[in-house]
Amino acid sequence: MRVIARDFKGSRPVLRRILRVVSALAVVLALLVAGPLWMLATGKVEAGGHWSSADRTVTGLAPSPAEAPEAVVQVYAARAWGWRGAFGVHTWIATREAGAEAWCMHQLLSWRRPVLESRATTTPDRAWYGSQPTLLADYRGEAAAAIIPEIEAAVAAYPAPATYRAWPGPNSNTFTAWVIREVGGLEATLPVTAVGKDYLLEGVLAETPGGLGVTASVGGVLGLTVGRDEGIELNLLGLALGIDLRRPALKLPGIGRLGMAPLLKGEVGSGGR
Repeated sequence: MRVIARDFKGSRPVLRRILRVVSALAVVLALLVAGPLWMLATGKVEAGGHWSSADRTVTGLAPSPAEAPEAVVQVYAARAWGWRGAFGVHTWIATREAGAEAWCMHQLLSWRRPVLESRATTTPDRAWYGSQPTLLADYRGEAAAAIIPEIEAAVAAYPAPATYRAWPGPNSNTFTAWVIREVGGLEATLPVTAVGKDYLLEGVLAETPGGLGVTASVGGVLGLTVGRDEGIELNLLGLALGIDLRRPALKLPGIGRLGMAPLLKGEVGSGGR
């Protein structure tokens, strides 16, 4: 009995360390999911109904050919459909040649096979199944005309056109981030809620989509981003949190950005390079 008692006493420090690690992981997990749970509890995202009846109205963010006859490139983000919207956004890229009536909309869709879609549309700015989109970048004129062929080449070269995993990636945000990194002259600061943007298809280091920064990521579940426009973001289990010092804001999982809005990249609005 004395031997058993000594062994038990000797194992106590190990048990305490294990309990501390488990407790710390539980706290971290609770903090990560607190934002998404709050989004669901407060009705900030549409979790009920059917996708076929969700709002798909045109928002007016995409200029008509009469308003802007020149070439245009835009990058969009909108909350994902259903409960996924509590965690993150869906992103896509829209391009229109000078003088053209229709746009080409590039994105990854989980319900398509292959999941990579490039299709013609006159309304790339429609609400995304109940969620109003926001513009992340808006390039026009010569700058847009110069990068459209590069975007098309990057889309064609995307290395995972038949693979879609909502978590941790590759998904629509992985695709958008990859294309932006591949195209010189195209930048967009993807929101902290763009789950999957840090899933790197090639290696563990990559340039940030916002430019002048670097992302280090292991399988999209553990990573760190430091960038001029992204600020500092820590990726834990695919969810990211961080702080933007250039345009002061706190960035939280699920909730998103609290503070100044990010710069709109391109030649439109107050954004810039």
